[in-house]
Amino acid sequence: MNIPRTLPALAVLALSLAACQREAPPAEPLPAASAPAAPAEAAPPGDRPDAAVPPPDAMGTNLPQVVDGVVTFEGFGPATFGSDAEQLRMAWGNDLGDAQPSEPGGCYYLAPPDVGTTRYGIGFMIEGNHFSRIDVSNDGYTAPGGGKVGMDRAEIERLYAGRVEAAPHKYVEGAQTLRVADGDGKSALVFETDADGNVTTWRIGVPPQVDYVERCG
Repeated sequence: MNIPRTLPALAVLALSLAACQREAPPAEPLPAASAPAAPAEAAPPGDRPDAAVPPPDAMGTNLPQVVDGVVTFEGFGPATFGSDAEQLRMAWGNDLGDAQPSEPGGCYYLAPPDVGTTRYGIGFMIEGNHFSRIDVSNDGYTAPGGGKVGMDRAEIERLYAGRVEAAPHKYVEGAQTLRVADGDGKSALVFETDADGNVTTWRIGVPPQVDYVERCG
């Protein structure tokens, strides 16, 4: 029997398909399915972000509002001498107590209440319904021109050269008052010293209130 020289067409096609399957590169494996992300754990109360922490005012604190340049011969920031009590409260921006005059138009002080052991050492005189004077006993506050509680008389005279008017203190033997008038004479700065010549308090305001030795007494 003669064997045909050509293969049937179907056999040729089958051989071709088999060769293609052998030569084709292996398929890349599919990526594994990622596991679902675990839900984020809630932060414990003590580890909340800063944005969740209430601001100091909301926690009832009373932060100092006096920085260099705020106390001037004109007043306290935007509250000039002659302003009313409400304008002064707005300029301070925090609690100034609820003091009231003993009689209409009488003299009294608005002052921030102490917080714990923090004493602010500043008070604002109101008389005749007008802001007229600032009293300071805190060495952290600076008077216009650079004077502070704790300085000695020589330092005050150096800072306010040619402008200091010294006088004996009315009540403290050996102590002095060092008065520095503003250029236009409308207000004045007064330092009080102890017997050793060191500044214990200072005040600034308009006459006659700035020269009251007894404050509202």
